[in-house]
Amino acid sequence: MIYEFLSSTFGTILEMFQSGGVITYIITIIGIYGVLASLEKIRYLRKISKVSPPLIMGTVNDAMEKGGSLEALRSIGKYRNPVSKIISEALKIGYRNKTEVEDAMERVFIVEMGRMTKGLGTIKMIIEISPLLGLIGTVLGMWYTFRALGMGASSSGMAEGIYIALITTIAGLAVAIILVPLHSYITGKIEDEMDKIEIAKKMTNWNSAVMRIKVATNPEMAVEALKEAEGIVKVKEIEDYDANVLVALKPSMLEKSIHNIIMEKCNTKAEIVESKLMQ
Repeated sequence: MIYEFLSSTFGTILEMFQSGGVITYIITIIGIYGVLASLEKIRYLRKISKVSPPLIMGTVNDAMEKGGSLEALRSIGKYRNPVSKIISEALKIGYRNKTEVEDAMERVFIVEMGRMTKGLGTIKMIIEISPLLGLIGTVLGMWYTFRALGMGASSSGMAEGIYIALITTIAGLAVAIILVPLHSYITGKIEDEMDKIEIAKKMTNWNSAVMRIKVATNPEMAVEALKEAEGIVKVKEIEDYDANVLVALKPSMLEKSIHNIIMEKCNTKAEIVESKLMQ
């Protein structure tokens, strides 16, 4: 019973498809492409939305306690979604100055936004053009009908023209009706990801940071240079095995990276051994 119903339905659809002419073929091809592109986009968006910003920030905070920002960078590298990439750039404050970090975050945002919206314009174009192609088929069908009227009022010719008009109209509307909800769903997922990115930017507005630095030579001179720098709250020499300068700073006020400050003033290299950021 079910088999007969499916066979009959498939046969009817195939007959309609064949009777619709070249316009129906075109609508079908672009419709299939639009559906496949939509499903691929939905798969990608669902993949990158599995991990929420609070979960990523929880991972960052746990890693920060264990090994600082370097450990945090390693810990969130496994997520590989727009939010984690934005946060990764924010974790590099101190290694790079405020402007460089903001520029890097903006570049990441542009790249990820491009990936999320890639192909969306094509899907929208298919939604808009499919009914128009159906309308062209309708016009052609009516032309066949009137031509049949002018050639002796052939009933079969008139029926064929009306049939083409109906089939192409149905095909064009069907493609649009299928793709509209898919397009709306994709747009909604993209807006959700945009909201997550905005939340991530606010969550990475670090209020303070503490860094342990290894200065190659003249740590006393490096301390004096850092005291004069914008954004530095406190700096002192320490006698650790792997570091000799401790710096407390406000990352949002840091106009130059720690490396650059020491290199410009002291002409010596400095390595950030540990960097802990706090909100």
